[in-house]
Amino acid sequence: MHKRYGGVHALRGVRLTVCAGEVHALVGENGAGKSTIINVLAGAVRRDAGRVTFDGRDVDFASPAESQAAGIAVIHQELATLPTLSVAENVCAGRMPTRGWRGLRVDRRVMHERTRALCADVGLDVDPATAMRDLSLSQQQLVEIAKALGAGARLLIMDEPSASLTEHEVRRLLDLVRRLRAQGVAILYVSHRLAEIFAVADRITVFRDGAFVETVDTPSTTPERVVARMVGRGLAAAAPDEARVAGETVLEVRGLTRRGGAVPLDGVSFTVRRGEIVGMAGLVGAGRSEVARAIFGADPFDAGEIRICGAPVRFRSPAEAIRAGVAMVPEDRKGLALFLDKPVRWNVSMARLPALGRGGVVARRRERALVREYVERLRVKTASVETPVRALSGGNQQKTVLARWLATNPELLILDEPTHGVDVGAKAEIYALVRELARDGMAILLISSELPEVLELSDRIVVMRAGHVAATLARDEADEHTVMLHATGGGA
Repeated sequence: MHKRYGGVHALRGVRLTVCAGEVHALVGENGAGKSTIINVLAGAVRRDAGRVTFDGRDVDFASPAESQAAGIAVIHQELATLPTLSVAENVCAGRMPTRGWRGLRVDRRVMHERTRALCADVGLDVDPATAMRDLSLSQQQLVEIAKALGAGARLLIMDEPSASLTEHEVRRLLDLVRRLRAQGVAILYVSHRLAEIFAVADRITVFRDGAFVETVDTPSTTPERVVARMVGRGLAAAAPDEARVAGETVLEVRGLTRRGGAVPLDGVSFTVRRGEIVGMAGLVGAGRSEVARAIFGADPFDAGEIRICGAPVRFRSPAEAIRAGVAMVPEDRKGLALFLDKPVRWNVSMARLPALGRGGVVARRRERALVREYVERLRVKTASVETPVRALSGGNQQKTVLARWLATNPELLILDEPTHGVDVGAKAEIYALVRELARDGMAILLISSELPEVLELSDRIVVMRAGHVAATLARDEADEHTVMLHATGGGA
């Protein structure tokens, strides 16, 4: 298969074979061509050349409806649900059972019975009348899978299905994938998380720069070899953490309490010192992002104290936090951090614009010099600093956000899910950068749903549960089992 977008050759003669009753993993860095081949199979994009055979016949889908009618379903990372409609209406969308004269009335009894049966098949126990917006993200994902099975899907394409799930929810998802495989469903599993792939995939296909690299049986390879094939090189070993020495306290949080909001906070206390990475772990809804937003002035709090370099602060806005030397990379980079249609230059320099000119006029030469410095330092892959951020890969978009905040020379850097949705090569580069910043004396608060990430990078780990600190663990006290015990209440 070949596909071009203007001068970009997104797919260069790639090949892929998925069998019934198989979990086939597709891996590669951002920009490797994974999303493009998914879009072709889903009927959202037409290929330029090549051949697709599905269920024994050549196909060339002109629309998503044609792909779905043939028996292909895609579970996207960003779920395509109808939040104001019920579970049953989402499951049966486009296939509503009808009754009455000329079938003009929806048969809700049949629709609810059908929905209950399909939800039971995927292990979801929920009232069919429940509005989708009232379900958790993992429950919404199961509804999407139930809908696909109800439509008779024979090929299920799962694009980063675990990106926003907790460890417990990921285990449930993988169990479901195994059950669907046993029922003869073909599954194309696209993920950056190699641990999941080696736990569930029968075969692995690697793409790199839009080209096919290899397909291997999972038992015959290793994560290290897969990574090397993805990036075209081995990943550099991490610098020894012994080179890092923590200094004076930069951030001190005492008894932080917030009574309102989706997750109330109850007496949260911890510190972050200069040259230290403090990881914050916990299940979804534990209050980690809420703590970060309160520190950064994005959300108010009712009681407690926050100190930056010994001085008490109570920021009324992120702008005040930035002026005090606090920077924050939020979890939702596209929704909260990036201006996708603006160039890299604008996205990097915007937090420093007041210092780059006089009388409201920006000195463009100084601005471009600043941007080039951080683009080169973070190795942001872009054709030009004038390239729109939308055109960059996920990993390079994340580096652009990091470049913006590093350009402010912060005392404290808050990273909320810093490697969410980036490939293993970009993840390794971000890890190296975070370690380098800490060695240079920056205080870093790291929030991540990936326990291996927290354990690998952190000097200390603050475990959150239900809006309060369940435990604070030194590096040599922490492992996945211990952290999860405290996060779930088993270690209380």
